[in-house]
Amino acid sequence: MQAQDRPSVPPAATAPSPSVSIPAQTSLRPSSFRSRVTRTLASRNVLRARRTDAAAVGLEDDTVEVTPLGMLDPFGGAAGTRAAVLELALRESSWTIERILAERAVEPLFQPIVELRDLHPVGVEALARGPVGSPLWRARELFAAAESAGRLADLDTLCAERALETAAAFDVPLLFVNAEPAVVDLPLSERLHHLMANAPFRMVLEYTERALSTHPAALLQLAAAVQSHGHCLALDDVGADPMSLAFLPLLEPEVVKLDLQLLRDPHAPRTVELVAAVNAVAEQTGATIVAEGIETPQDLANARALGAHWGQGLLFGGPAPLPGQTFTPAPGALRSSRPGHHLPAGTPFEAAARRGRSRPATAELFAAHLEHVLRRAGDDAVVLARCTDADTARSWLPSLTHLAERAAFVGLVAPLHPASVGPGVRFALGGNAPVEECALVVVAPRYTAAVCGRNSAPVMEFAHTEDRTLVTEMARIILQQLPR
Repeated sequence: MQAQDRPSVPPAATAPSPSVSIPAQTSLRPSSFRSRVTRTLASRNVLRARRTDAAAVGLEDDTVEVTPLGMLDPFGGAAGTRAAVLELALRESSWTIERILAERAVEPLFQPIVELRDLHPVGVEALARGPVGSPLWRARELFAAAESAGRLADLDTLCAERALETAAAFDVPLLFVNAEPAVVDLPLSERLHHLMANAPFRMVLEYTERALSTHPAALLQLAAAVQSHGHCLALDDVGADPMSLAFLPLLEPEVVKLDLQLLRDPHAPRTVELVAAVNAVAEQTGATIVAEGIETPQDLANARALGAHWGQGLLFGGPAPLPGQTFTPAPGALRSSRPGHHLPAGTPFEAAARRGRSRPATAELFAAHLEHVLRRAGDDAVVLARCTDADTARSWLPSLTHLAERAAFVGLVAPLHPASVGPGVRFALGGNAPVEECALVVVAPRYTAAVCGRNSAPVMEFAHTEDRTLVTEMARIILQQLPR
């Protein structure tokens, strides 16, 4: 579970709030290997170096930022710069990704998360770091090296384990840990299960829309595993991609983290629309909203105006070791975990029947209700369908394929050949059942509805519901059957 922090520069003239204890910025002089790399590249005339304003970023006077001139593109960028410098630096260093994994040489730093009313710290986010002074110290290079070596899952697990191990030695009320989207479909390690089961704090597992679009079923499994230990979920970067907003009412995380760009343009129509939807879901589910990237007093004011409860950013402190931080836990900090909530059993029709929503119908009436729901499925919708009858499923394919061109996500479980399913539709083969059932579910921030039917000859029963709790349960039943 990776913790890729977003590097940013704290404003030089900004004074921190007196009620917040901000850890001193940590400065590291270039290590000997880095100095040799810099001198070597400079001697070859492939670098331009400039002194960094120490007052602005709090670094030592002799810190040098370097860019290989040969990597500058014609539009003024620096494409390939990081890779070129890293490659040369790695040749000079004894630290490799294999050695880091073997020696568990990951030391997380922790950034405070504060309550925005009184600015008291309520928790921390773990940010992965490799060996100090090595070219793999920063998370970006560390995870890039692991991905290149085919060890991304191993590093992700190690980072999560080290974060939990380190935080367990301190009085941390909440620990936020990131999940790497590329490996979210893999099972948690036994060590991680043990650490979660015995943690003296609540862990908040963060994931992004990338995990939603690639492994939605696996994400439900992961959510169930985390909540079985009493821990929480957070959806990160909400607003950066329509997918995150679409899945928000379906996954119902305890924490919603707003994309930092929303702070920079709080009055834009798109921001207002997104924030209204997020606040509506938070009111319905009891989720806590967190604003990221707070660096100035204006950012803080914007975060409060957007409805954020908690905040995170350099205004409150950068990544630092835990011993320098103290916490004041917020009363009733987060909603209680709900084990089993993400993996309901049965079929969509059975879920509706348990609540007494089914009634007799004709095929024509069922089709009319189905068309009504399909027409209301907007661009921000998650659309899920399940059919146990191949002929019925084939008749739905044109509508689902058309929806897939604009909806956030479309999934189908049916006894069809995969080649017959149109592009854009996530598909899973569903076996024939003794009783013919079908269901269509639409979940969106402002509209949720489901139509399901069971053909028990000579009687057909169906249900049409817009009860958000029931609809999201039916959606999870279908979603967990899609490929992990």
